Amino acid sequence: METAALHSVNLDMFLSAGAGVLALLLGIWLTGKFKILSRLCIPTPVTGGILLSLLTLGLYTLGRVEISFDPTLKDLCMMIFFTSVGFQSNLREVKRGGKPLLVLVILVTVLIVMQNLLSTGISSAMGLEAITGMAMGSIPMCGGHGTAGGFSSLLESMGIEGAASLSMAAATFGLVAGSLLGGPLAERLIRVKVLARESDSPADVMGSMDSTEASPHAKEYHEVSEQEKFRKLSKAVFQLLLAMAIGSLFSKALALTGVTFPTYFGSLIAAAVIRNTCESSSKLPSPEMDSIILVGNVCLSLFLGMAMSSLRLWELAALALPLTVILLSQVLLIGLFGYFVAFPLLGKDYDAALLVSGLCGFGLGATPNAMANMSAVCSKYTYAVKPFIIVPLVGAMFVDIINTTVITLFLNLL
Repeated sequence: METAALHSVNLDMFLSAGAGVLALLLGIWLTGKFKILSRLCIPTPVTGGILLSLLTLGLYTLGRVEISFDPTLKDLCMMIFFTSVGFQSNLREVKRGGKPLLVLVILVTVLIVMQNLLSTGISSAMGLEAITGMAMGSIPMCGGHGTAGGFSSLLESMGIEGAASLSMAAATFGLVAGSLLGGPLAERLIRVKVLARESDSPADVMGSMDSTEASPHAKEYHEVSEQEKFRKLSKAVFQLLLAMAIGSLFSKALALTGVTFPTYFGSLIAAAVIRNTCESSSKLPSPEMDSIILVGNVCLSLFLGMAMSSLRLWELAALALPLTVILLSQVLLIGLFGYFVAFPLLGKDYDAALLVSGLCGFGLGATPNAMANMSAVCSKYTYAVKPFIIVPLVGAMFVDIINTTVITLFLNLL
């Protein structure tokens, strides 16, 4: 029977952004409809995005239609979010959280080594070349799609056929698994260890708000405050764009070193320098942190919505049995490692539970997912400062360098 021809549909950046927004709205509706999603702290972009990616999978398998998404706005949202994270990198807070930062760096190093030992060991046990397992180890897991793309050509030159497909498919799987695992794991730690109580419901918060219709004076105050909010929001956007412009120069300088850094690394560093420079001088204006965080969180939600919607799930359908076994083993490894090793060493408190959820996020593929995992948990319980400083610093500054070093060592030893 003749197979129908494959039709390609390319969505422009506006349609791609619209798909991300649709994923967000769908996720919000589903989270409100099914309380188990809220109880397990599943991020709303993940919930809605997976459903949209299942739709594209159905179109691909049944209708022979392949939908491609424009990454322009997705990448921009990612850049804005990490720039906002840079602004939150207060050196005084980093010093206060020095020990957890060091412990998490050590834990990540151990995890990367274990991921590669696991994947190469299972590959050998199932009759494959041990080096084949590197395409399913820390390259796609801690490294994500970027590291997978960077190392795939090297792996293929070393004799691993289809290394690009293997590593990219594994990274796609890790992106989903990291999002689904982090929230529920932190939720269980918080509940079992009684680390925090649930925050007030939205209804209680809304009930405490003053009505702007109570008097003309209240209405006038509301109008003035709205103007002030607009001024602060505008200033925040300008500060973000300025930091991104300076960050692009930093990125060009870093590229001259020959070391591969994430695309957002320059902007994150520029924002951190601006924040700490302004705070060290009384003559410089302070960044509008509340508005910067607000813009960053909006962009994080949009980024994840677009990223999850554009997953090519049909790449997972073609995985061989060894790859499936290795991927499931990687999820089990990081779950056990987070619960029994990372949580006790990080302090056995609420911050430690949040850090474990973040570890699951970037340990299986992406730092934005780590931030989303922690945000989902905080939205149910309470906000904590240190994890939101430590995780992006580890994810942006240390993971890629450590991962590249360990991968190079393994490739030379195998």
